[in-house]
Amino acid sequence: MEFQIQDPILVVGLGGAGCRLATSIKEGLGCDSLLISHDPKDLNHESSKILINTSPVLNPSAYLIRGISFGARSSIAQRLESYSTIMIVANLAGKSGAALAPVVSQIGKELGKSVLSFGIMPFKFEKDRIFFSGVSLKRLKANSDCTIIIDNDALLDSNPDLTPDSCNTITNAALMHVVSTLKNSSLPLKTNILSTSKDIPDVETSLRDSIKMLYEDAPPNNIKSALLYVVGGNKVPIGVLNSMVSTVSGIFSNDSTRVSLSVSNGEKIQSCFANLNRRRDSF
Repeated sequence: MEFQIQDPILVVGLGGAGCRLATSIKEGLGCDSLLISHDPKDLNHESSKILINTSPVLNPSAYLIRGISFGARSSIAQRLESYSTIMIVANLAGKSGAALAPVVSQIGKELGKSVLSFGIMPFKFEKDRIFFSGVSLKRLKANSDCTIIIDNDALLDSNPDLTPDSCNTITNAALMHVVSTLKNSSLPLKTNILSTSKDIPDVETSLRDSIKMLYEDAPPNNIKSALLYVVGGNKVPIGVLNSMVSTVSGIFSNDSTRVSLSVSNGEKIQSCFANLNRRRDSF
């Protein structure tokens, strides 16, 4: 089965990065958004918003933010009630994102909404955040019909010359390109991995780097299906596109693995994105 986007859609941004991305998604899809954070600076956007007030604590822990958020459950539920699809965007490396993602996704599930979640994972050098983000991801996945994981660390491992900020910029752009196609394409249910590449003008090199990032997270024989996104693919020869699909199909050892292609317009050939559904979950 596949996840189908149904109107009306509400994009929920959690924490700083989640709020910024949700605001961009709102503009791109023409839908409503709800921003939730414990930091008032994250809510400095023209959107509906809920502040998780941790005052007078200046540097609250993720556990405290989650605990206080339960007092806002009725307000959150009221904001979600009139929508069919709830799209949650959370940076699980941040305190607000990791603390609030399980709470908001559970409310969406209890209301019977279709829940699509995007979880951005921390870098492995952020050791103090890895455990809590992993627990949050497990709960987010359990409450979501479809989860897309963006692993910044896998991009950094396959491109060690990148800075953390560069990795965030690249993966955020990949997420936005995928979101922009959601009304015209479908996603496999459950867990997906979004892999991408640097801004490379050569689409075949971009594909290679996307696959390299994928290898950091999932053995090819665990892949059930793959959706290959080619931004700027309208300027790529058909023979090259066909060769790319054949190459990706040949990497997966299981003949039943389904590979499909999505081509979008672009000023230049920016990147090649693979959106993958795993046979087994190891996140």
